[in-house]
Amino acid sequence: MKISKFIFITLILLSFFGCKKKEVEKVDELRFEKNVVNNVFLEIVDSIYMDRRTVIPPPPPKFDFKTNKEDTIGYHAQLKKYWREQDSIKKDTTKILLGVTDLVEKIGGFDKEQLIKECQKKGCIYDKRKEVENFKFDLNPFKNNKKFNFQYLSKFPDSNLWDLNDEKSSMPVGAVWFSRILFNKTKTRGVLSAEASCGGGKCGRGFTITIENKSGKWHIKKIVQTWVS
Repeated sequence: MKISKFIFITLILLSFFGCKKKEVEKVDELRFEKNVVNNVFLEIVDSIYMDRRTVIPPPPPKFDFKTNKEDTIGYHAQLKKYWREQDSIKKDTTKILLGVTDLVEKIGGFDKEQLIKECQKKGCIYDKRKEVENFKFDLNPFKNNKKFNFQYLSKFPDSNLWDLNDEKSSMPVGAVWFSRILFNKTKTRGVLSAEASCGGGKCGRGFTITIENKSGKWHIKKIVQTWVS
């Protein structure tokens, strides 16, 4: 009786410590992933972000059905104004207001298939937990960035509703989203998906991004555009 009781208590303790170990490992893995995200965030943004002020040129000349000609005069005037604005943007030292996903998103949708394919190519391990778990992205380390004024997308209306023709708009010039990272066994390489948009439901692009750790620093190894709209 005493022996069976001892075995029972031992099993409970082993189970308890086993669960505790898994919890600690999970926390450590998440902490590691968050650190990697912070390491590559700026490089990813610089590589994929879209600025509606520069990516949307004037529409093509309108056709005048009365004269059976295109309104090239009006078009050239718009084009001239567009290039003046481009010069002004290039000279502007004001920080670029960019919307950033509140969460590092769980893996899913069309991006999931692309991510799995790239993951297999790069020897990464597919972690199904990342299909159901996301985490809050911390923007605090990037508050003093000289180029961008990063703000959470939750502070603004849905990006599809942004008025792209409002030159004095207080909306960001674009938005970026990115997913959880899938790592290889040695955690020296990772794959994630990312998206960029200029808002207004007018333009967007999707990417699969491979990152690598060389000499203790994480950098982008490869970017593949997966879709465009």
